[in-house]
Amino acid sequence: MTSIDDLFKKPFLPSTNGSTKRKFEDQDAEAAYKSAKLDPTVDDAPEDEDEDMEAGPELPPEEDEDEEGRFFGSGTNQHTTAALDFVARADDGADIKAEKIDAAWVRRLGLSFERKINKNSELRAKYETDPSKFVASEADLDAEIKSLSILSEHPELYKEFAKIGCSASLVSLLSHENTDIAIDAIEIISELLDDDVEAEQEQWDALVEAMLEADLIDLLLANLDRLDESVEADRSGVYHSLSVLEALSSNPTTAATIAQDPILKYLLNRISATEKSVSQNKQYAAEVLQVLSQASPAVRDRLIPLDAVDKILQLLAAYRKRDPERDSTEEEYAEDLFDTLTCLSQPSAGKSAFLLAEGVELMLLMLKEAKFSKTRALKVLDHALSGASGQPVAEKFVDAAGLKPLFSTFMKKNLEAATIEHILGIFSALLRLLPGESAHRIRLLAKFVEKEYEKLDKLVKLRHEYATKARNTEDIDAGAATSIIVVIGMKCGLECGLGCMPA
Repeated sequence: MTSIDDLFKKPFLPSTNGSTKRKFEDQDAEAAYKSAKLDPTVDDAPEDEDEDMEAGPELPPEEDEDEEGRFFGSGTNQHTTAALDFVARADDGADIKAEKIDAAWVRRLGLSFERKINKNSELRAKYETDPSKFVASEADLDAEIKSLSILSEHPELYKEFAKIGCSASLVSLLSHENTDIAIDAIEIISELLDDDVEAEQEQWDALVEAMLEADLIDLLLANLDRLDESVEADRSGVYHSLSVLEALSSNPTTAATIAQDPILKYLLNRISATEKSVSQNKQYAAEVLQVLSQASPAVRDRLIPLDAVDKILQLLAAYRKRDPERDSTEEEYAEDLFDTLTCLSQPSAGKSAFLLAEGVELMLLMLKEAKFSKTRALKVLDHALSGASGQPVAEKFVDAAGLKPLFSTFMKKNLEAATIEHILGIFSALLRLLPGESAHRIRLLAKFVEKEYEKLDKLVKLRHEYATKARNTEDIDAGAATSIIVVIGMKCGLECGLGCMPA
């Protein structure tokens, strides 16, 4: 039996030399630290040996001590950092070499542009039912189209741009399945052809010729037909399309080329569209129609058979008693309609259409009742009475009781110069066109001599006033008043008729 003394003499634990000792693997502190480290870019913090704390990864710094951004990072990627460095160098006045914009640059741009078009076309054809396969190429093409905007600042490169076929490729995008791409293309075309671009005529012609050869007008019209103006982006596309037509209309030759029946019909339909208030595009369509009709006689000859005179008269009838709001889009719209009607009433066919559509009667109603339309109606009548073919209009003017409102307006005080000009033009045309000794002519002359020749007296005063101004400027012509006075004097036996002739 073991004594109690023996128990205290023996060790309680097994011998250190025994094989039953439990062994613990040595822990690699460095590996443990690395596995828990949050960001490899953060330096290891020195360990405070005097601090009694458990080993482990260091806690992140307090928020106000984070000098390198949220979660120990800078918050920017490589590209952003490069851009910021570029701006910093520019701010510091560093010499940054700008890219040279020349013919070689255009060729590189054109090559990149063509590649983007081809890639998108190939992917669309290959994955027609899976847009996710070609959406990235479409975004690249969209960005490439917008990059062409810089060409408007370098019109000297228009010829090269057209020569390498890029202008035709740009036009072809008007038929792209994605209307956003088509709208971007028409917007760039609008920028390149804008009047504000300081392009020489030769440069402008080179670009326009290439675009027209690429069927710009047909593609433009087809694109207009698929745009929905209730959608803002499509509405913008229509606006830029009209801008292109306006730019092309600035040249008489080009205007005659583009103003074919489909385009003219579209414009006539657009200005006739029913809207609660006149929209910007409706007004713009009226403006383009006015520019086209003024640019070329050929355009007027095409518009008249399309019942343009009758349609415009119907639209203007709304302003017989009502004036559009001052300085509004509607006021511009109405002015454009009057100007177009003025142009269309000059050709012989236009005068016939004007008579048939009762244009004389409507203009006389405006002369009696309207304010805004009064001077504009006089302008239309002045042009409708011009030329030898204006005789039927002159006779209709008298038959429709036009003399009374005409002379009543003439006798008013403080008339605008434009109003007086058109009244004198109408007087002159009536005296020239109405047959001698006809009832129409006698009625006209009677108006001049009634009430003790007050109308003729005002004519004499106007003649003296204009003659005085004519001595100081070459822009004032007293001839109209003089010729009217002479004709009336000769017919009525008035001494002042010949006495008022220029010395």
